[in-house]
Amino acid sequence: MPSPREVFEKLLNGIVDQDFASLSTLYAEDTVVTQMFIVPGPNRIEGRAGLEKHFGTVPPVKMAARNVVIHETGDPEVVVAEWTYDVEVIPTGKKFSTDNVIVARVRDGLIVESRDYHNHAVFADAFRA
Repeated sequence: MPSPREVFEKLLNGIVDQDFASLSTLYAEDTVVTQMFIVPGPNRIEGRAGLEKHFGTVPPVKMAARNVVIHETGDPEVVVAEWTYDVEVIPTGKKFSTDNVIVARVRDGLIVESRDYHNHAVFADAFRA
């Protein structure tokens, strides 16, 4: 059974590798993901099917992760990760960097809950024509 750290590492590697088709398999069927800073909402994605739909809408980008720090907590199910994405928007060549934090609860090798702190405004701005 993969540890919470290992599950997060698979998630981050899948995002960077653009393996969006299989990312939802890292989540429990009844998972809840809350994207804390997304405006306007909805900021809550429920279930593996909701995540499959969400990952299917990712625009064409190249992403690299750096400064990855994974914090294991006193709760054996919870992992906190922080990192920086370096992003290039493929259609325009626009580049930017943004910091991120995820607090994830992993049970039986699957993410059952995640609170994601990403700067959605910088992503939205990068895709404006």
